[in-house]
Amino acid sequence: MELMGFLILFPVFVAALLMVVRQEFARKILVCASAGVIAVTSVVFVALNVGTLGQYYEFESEVVNYLCFGIDCLVGVTVLCYAAKYRNIISALLAIVMLALCVVFEFFVLPGTTCARGLYFDSLSLIMILIIGIIGSGIIVYALGYMKDHYNHNPSQPDRSHSFFALMFVFLGAMYAIVFCNNLVWLLTAWEVTTLCSFLLIGFTKTQESIVNSFRQIIMNMIGGIAFQVALFYLVFNFQLLDFAQFIVYGAYAPALFVFPLTCLTLAGMTKAAQMPFHTWLLGAMVAPTPTSALLHSSTMVKAGVFLLLKCAPIYAVSFAPSLLIILIGGVTFLLTSLMAISQTNAKRVLAYSTIGNLGLICACAGVGTTEAMWAAVFLIVFHAVAKSLLFLCVGTAEHHISSRDIEDMDLLFERMPKLARLMLLGIMIMFIAPFGMLLAKWATLVSFVDTRQFILLLLLAYGSAGTFMYYAKWMGKLTGIAAEPTNVELEVHHTEWFALFGMAAIAVGCCVVMPLISNVFVEPYIISVAGLSIQPISDDNLWLCSLATVAVVGVLLFGLNRKSDKRQVGIYLSGASVDNERRVFNNSKDQPLQATGRNMYMEEYFGETRLKNIGYVCTYLLIVAAFAWAILSMLGIAPLS
Repeated sequence: MELMGFLILFPVFVAALLMVVRQEFARKILVCASAGVIAVTSVVFVALNVGTLGQYYEFESEVVNYLCFGIDCLVGVTVLCYAAKYRNIISALLAIVMLALCVVFEFFVLPGTTCARGLYFDSLSLIMILIIGIIGSGIIVYALGYMKDHYNHNPSQPDRSHSFFALMFVFLGAMYAIVFCNNLVWLLTAWEVTTLCSFLLIGFTKTQESIVNSFRQIIMNMIGGIAFQVALFYLVFNFQLLDFAQFIVYGAYAPALFVFPLTCLTLAGMTKAAQMPFHTWLLGAMVAPTPTSALLHSSTMVKAGVFLLLKCAPIYAVSFAPSLLIILIGGVTFLLTSLMAISQTNAKRVLAYSTIGNLGLICACAGVGTTEAMWAAVFLIVFHAVAKSLLFLCVGTAEHHISSRDIEDMDLLFERMPKLARLMLLGIMIMFIAPFGMLLAKWATLVSFVDTRQFILLLLLAYGSAGTFMYYAKWMGKLTGIAAEPTNVELEVHHTEWFALFGMAAIAVGCCVVMPLISNVFVEPYIISVAGLSIQPISDDNLWLCSLATVAVVGVLLFGLNRKSDKRQVGIYLSGASVDNERRVFNNSKDQPLQATGRNMYMEEYFGETRLKNIGYVCTYLLIVAAFAWAILSMLGIAPLS
């Protein structure tokens, strides 16, 4: 339990120190040392508890209860102050509602209700601890060099790096609290802290665009937070229940009694996981510095949402309305965001849509609730985290050195930034190509959908995967399609960035290589602890074959492409009518000079955001309204359970 407390509190302590330490070199030492301590402690904690079926700790504290109440109020007051400063009425109203609910709950509902088992962890928690501790810490180390370049490119902005890193560390501490807290009141407090940190990080640059997008985030996530509060009111008022594990057990045995709070928690998880119609806050987060995008998309904010939903999977398996809600919204989100990504040329926006879509698949698997679906969901979480963190960091470094994040400007990246291009290509391949882990996780998802006869989900998965293939294949083509000898511009990349980039790449490849071990040591113990048995959708033999194939593919990618060719290079052949080989100009059929270019198709008229988002809004809003109506009628005994 001491290590659990250390992982929660140490990042907060470091954040406090960073607000005092303003000297750049001292900050660099503090950040690197603290990130290393967090990563090592996370690994040690996991090593000491590997294979666990779940451990609960009896821990009650009035001090912690009052501290959580104070933090909740501080979050609400902070949002209220920013809302008044920027005259945002909606966020102000939501903050007032949140504060009112917080006060009423603390003084009129909560007294007399206790939760003996305040802390817990299981094998799913161990996976999340590794994601937070290793990937999250790596992103913070990467941010050292990135933020230095950020302010060099924006000299008019005052250097507020100390507050940026402080927020990043508070984020990590809050994420550990979400993973460890079994007391739902404590869990809610950590939940709200991540919401506030995300709000401050998205609006960090204080441009008009960043401020607008930060308020979009806080509005949507406060809706989810209020839904979480309503679930707590219901559970305490009716059952005197604050124990998250007991809620899951009771909900699985008597789903009709818990359908309403489950629907509220589902809404909270969907907003945090940026599912439609709440997905726009994550797209808006792209205006923030790249480390913020990487942290939100891979190891923290969005993973909190799917973590909550996956923990509730045993209840979804026997609940009609909440299960149908999360299954259909997850499937629709995956399909539509995968198609909308086709029309995007901004690399960070493509990654954002990819993130939202993959989170939709995880949500759908959680809603199905079978052992195969849970197995697939955990692997989707793992491989999405490792690959997407690598890709975001690659895009951030490329943007600083080629002055663009546009995919169409990534021609010749293999010559301009050869090491970075290989790492970027590796991240893309892990996301959608066999034998890497993400495709295997999607195959397991397909198997789980077939076994449960989720035919609508099968169609959504098939067409969404086609969109995924298209936008990632276009990106790969840009990276590898044109040869030349331009100037290498990656020589000025900071050492901290290279450390993080190669570290993320090694972790991503390592996860692909040891897939059978991840399944046997982490995923199956978790499923056994939840369902009593584990049915693996992909056998160990096939997983080991994919591991061996991964080694071969990575070997060719990282080493085979480095071989120098001694063959004589000749000029580019342009249909026999070349005018200027260097500029790729040739005479066309009308004897007019024309420059040969390679440009992708984006098909805005078919897959544009304005065309598809309204379809998603209509579908998802109707599903949410129907789910809450069904939950309320079930609670009143009017609607049947299934």
